[in-house]
Amino acid sequence: MCGIFGYIGPHQASPILLEGLRRLEYRGYDSTGLAVKNGAISIYKKVGKVQQLREILPQTIEGNMGIAHTRWATHGGVTDENSHPHPSAQGKVVIVHNGIIENARMLRTSLNVQGVKLVSETDSEVLAHIIERELSIDDNPEEAVRRALRQARGTWGICAVFKDHDMIVCARNGSPLIIGQGINEMFISSDPHALTAHTQQVIYLEDGDLATLTATSVKLSTLTGGDSSTKGTTLENDWGESELGDYPHFMLKEIYEQPDALRHCINGRLDRTRGSGKLGGLKLSPAALAKVPHVRLLGCGTSYNAAEIGRLLIEKLARIPTFAHISSEFRHNDPVIHPSALHFAVTQSGETADTLSAIKEIQLKGGNVHGVVNVVGSSIARLCGRGVYIHSGPEQAVASTKAFSNMVAALSMFALQIGRSRNISKERGVELIHGLQQVPHLVESYLENQGPILEAVELVKNAKSVLFLGRGISAPVAKEGALKLMEIAYIPCLAYPAGEMKHGPIALLEEGSPVIFIAPNDHVKTKTASAIHECRARGAKIILIHEEGDEIAEEGDVCISVPPVHNLLSPLLTVVPLQLIAYHTALELGCDVDRPRNLAKSVTVE
Repeated sequence: MCGIFGYIGPHQASPILLEGLRRLEYRGYDSTGLAVKNGAISIYKKVGKVQQLREILPQTIEGNMGIAHTRWATHGGVTDENSHPHPSAQGKVVIVHNGIIENARMLRTSLNVQGVKLVSETDSEVLAHIIERELSIDDNPEEAVRRALRQARGTWGICAVFKDHDMIVCARNGSPLIIGQGINEMFISSDPHALTAHTQQVIYLEDGDLATLTATSVKLSTLTGGDSSTKGTTLENDWGESELGDYPHFMLKEIYEQPDALRHCINGRLDRTRGSGKLGGLKLSPAALAKVPHVRLLGCGTSYNAAEIGRLLIEKLARIPTFAHISSEFRHNDPVIHPSALHFAVTQSGETADTLSAIKEIQLKGGNVHGVVNVVGSSIARLCGRGVYIHSGPEQAVASTKAFSNMVAALSMFALQIGRSRNISKERGVELIHGLQQVPHLVESYLENQGPILEAVELVKNAKSVLFLGRGISAPVAKEGALKLMEIAYIPCLAYPAGEMKHGPIALLEEGSPVIFIAPNDHVKTKTASAIHECRARGAKIILIHEEGDEIAEEGDVCISVPPVHNLLSPLLTVVPLQLIAYHTALELGCDVDRPRNLAKSVTVE
């Protein structure tokens, strides 16, 4: 989503701001801009990439303080006028804003009545004008921002600079902001990735915090005027910028990083002696796990697909009712929360606004939530306070690959841990542990011999739509494959449990329609074969993901085999060819693989 970067210190601000924006590019955006203060405040903004902004900048921009922004359009079209930063009417205040001001229409009307002319269609611009109006009362920037935000309803990560004051005022409510503390300089970012080149000492602002920055000081307070209890912390070194190396795209690099990412996730978390998982961050004893009445998993997009797999694993191994929920729907359905139930928030970024809202709803109703998170120190990690870091490392491509695999691996280990506390034998636990430990090697083995991926691409690339089908634990894998192809190649995709295909989607099939089946050698394979026959009878072309040496290969037009693996762990293998099909199809169609249109890596608005 939208990105913020700010700087105040002894150096020229514009090169630092541009580099900060470049490090935020992976999040997805449609326009960029920056403002630098040197007496007056100079603003430059442009639809397009950071490089296009760079091309319109003067060779030198004097000034040691500034703010910058990458915008992902919510209110108003993709135009230069709607890009950030936004100045106030008299130019005394300039702001950048992430989030959504829900009462912006009312505030715009009020400003119009007062004679203020708004030049953009955005909800954000109103904040600049209201802060300027409040500044006229006492010329106190901190109090002006505080009073302005009390009039706003919604979410914000906001930074404001002032023509007549050498400071930056920041505030957070529902949209992340992190302050980086250097030597006689301060940085602000919406993402810790962008700070690691400058400092490891950071302050994660909490909702309701307001920060006033000079080059040498940070003053923290709250929106209500009280003292903030927020403390500083140190960034982990793992969260530096990921480099492409010899790979043409981050997505391909991250597909190939999956074996090592899985090793990082699994390492030290399997107890062969007891045949159990060992996720200490959950802070749950076997006795506590044995009393859990049910489990709920929350996620969006790829994280939801991983949660669906986790649901099946937990029910299979622990024999406990388990539910997967789409976060954006959860709190609006007025869910019934059992205080003794286990709730998991599954997220790569740890900043997903819909999932954050679902967590707050659960906590408000007396429940506890554990995070299954990639980004250390993220909002969800801090809000939950306990859970599992999946240790994928930085994921730069918008379409998630290695984080999905590590989410599934982490949930597999939890399923094993709760299963051992309730239902399964040590021997069965050891069998699953052996399977998990083999998975990284098996993924490496597959990547060395990928099969006819490009033949599958030929069937898919010009299709009107593509149907993905799987049964049992492969049904959510089909969803993930469809999501990947849709995200980066812009091909309409449907994913269904294979048995449900004849209850509707079969109407789409015609001669040559590509259908991708995920059919590992498990207890529902023969049922999957029946669905293949039904598709073949309508002229469909079958792309089949199956295990090496399995006779089901006779049913496919294009057959892609993966190494045999424990039945419950097959998603960790079968998802990889689906990722590769999506990647190569996008390449064939000339799409931007790492930065697909309209999408963002971290979705920080509801």
